[in-house]
Amino acid sequence: MIPRKASLTTYSLVLSVYTLVAFHYPFASHAAGCMEGGFNSVLLALMGLTVLLALNFFFYYLLVFCLRGVGKGIVSFTLIGDAIMLYFVNNYEVLVTDEMMGNVINTQYSEASGFFSWSFVLYVLLLGVLPSVYVFARKVEYGSWKQLGSRLGIALAAILVAVFGNMKNWPWIDRNSTELGSLLMPWSYIVNTFRYYDSERKKNMKEIPLPDATAVSQTRDICVLMIGESARRDHFSLYGYPKETNPYTAKDSVVALVADASATYTSAGVRAILEPKETRELYEILPNYLERAGVDVSWRTSNWGEPPVHTEKYIKIQDLREKYPDLDGRYDGILLAGLKEELLASDAQKIFVVIHGYTNHGPAYNTNYPAEFEVFTPVCNTVEMAKTSPEELNNAYDNSIVYTDYLIHSVIEMLREVPGRRRCVLFVSDHGESLGENNLYMHGVPMAMAPREQIEIPFVVWSPDMEVKPLEKVGQHHVFHSVLRFFGIQSPAFDEQMCIFN
Repeated sequence: MIPRKASLTTYSLVLSVYTLVAFHYPFASHAAGCMEGGFNSVLLALMGLTVLLALNFFFYYLLVFCLRGVGKGIVSFTLIGDAIMLYFVNNYEVLVTDEMMGNVINTQYSEASGFFSWSFVLYVLLLGVLPSVYVFARKVEYGSWKQLGSRLGIALAAILVAVFGNMKNWPWIDRNSTELGSLLMPWSYIVNTFRYYDSERKKNMKEIPLPDATAVSQTRDICVLMIGESARRDHFSLYGYPKETNPYTAKDSVVALVADASATYTSAGVRAILEPKETRELYEILPNYLERAGVDVSWRTSNWGEPPVHTEKYIKIQDLREKYPDLDGRYDGILLAGLKEELLASDAQKIFVVIHGYTNHGPAYNTNYPAEFEVFTPVCNTVEMAKTSPEELNNAYDNSIVYTDYLIHSVIEMLREVPGRRRCVLFVSDHGESLGENNLYMHGVPMAMAPREQIEIPFVVWSPDMEVKPLEKVGQHHVFHSVLRFFGIQSPAFDEQMCIFN
């Protein structure tokens, strides 16, 4: 018996209802939390329900009618994408914004594998793969072009009536559009992926050269800039945190400046550390500028997301693992391998080293440091951060801070052993990190609504040769100008107000 074909109308409606029910509880929950109750809230709820159903119906009907099998493949892809995004929304309280999609797109396998759990597998299989079987197995009667026009016309009309029938609620929608829009499946990640690539296209335009710089100082200098990942200021005992997370640098006569990040995600935070000022334009970044000015520049990284770095010495953690197979390549300590020998062997007058680490990145904080740095116990051993106790999560994160402190201290000790040089170490984080406060985890919340935990960062300075100004607060853009001052480089791009050194 030949199974009866479903009309494309029924087929699309089934998928639309499924998408609404399976993937939009976070949207409904958030919307309900923002509503004040009463009849107006009922109208808003009906509008949301109508728009979601009609929009997805329009999408599914058009795709499958025009592309047939390929359209079904795209529908299946979005269902699996919906399941993945729902997992992260439910477990990490993330908002699916263009910034978050940038994090997803720039995530490498080593980081992505840290999110693996059986819950993730179940989300994908039950909510994504299983309904995809229906998508392909159900035979469809596609209908005529006339039916296409009428069905899409009805769906569009329903959307317009719902939206314009609630004009008095537009201010409420505008106030909550970022959060609500980030929870719409599959629109949140589709639209924000295009938004991310558009912003990257603009950012990766040819960088604007800065005015030529001149080294007016004849001193022999070394500056090491350590770019931290997800380090939050209030978990550094240097700033008064009650747990001793900075046992190494506490003895190094460092200066801990109060600082705020310019962004809550890596690529924007790193760019702010390297550029001269807050701008939408892509100016020449610090390592490229210094190399053009004759400084010996090297970049060592276990991370990613930096603007284009044009230096001959660009060293990835994989390169160091291959060069030093006897060292433990699982942790950021390997980024220091061979650095002392490189500094001692260099005859350059001025040396600038950037170390871009990964140590404090979640969710598996406990895997980012060697066993001997597990000083606070018990620790969180799962990537599902919401399912562990606050104590365990904080302990794992704090241990990663202790290891970061050890790495900063190790660089300081290394520079102490390089004779005849003026020396400077700067540690600045790209952004902070949420550890469950207000049910938020990790980072990436848009700056307009980001909690202080994701904005407040450490800015640690060590230099026996320079005096640090008693500044009340600094930012990531202070790095550019402070490094120029340390090297004695004269430039029209230099801003005294953005320099931490006298």
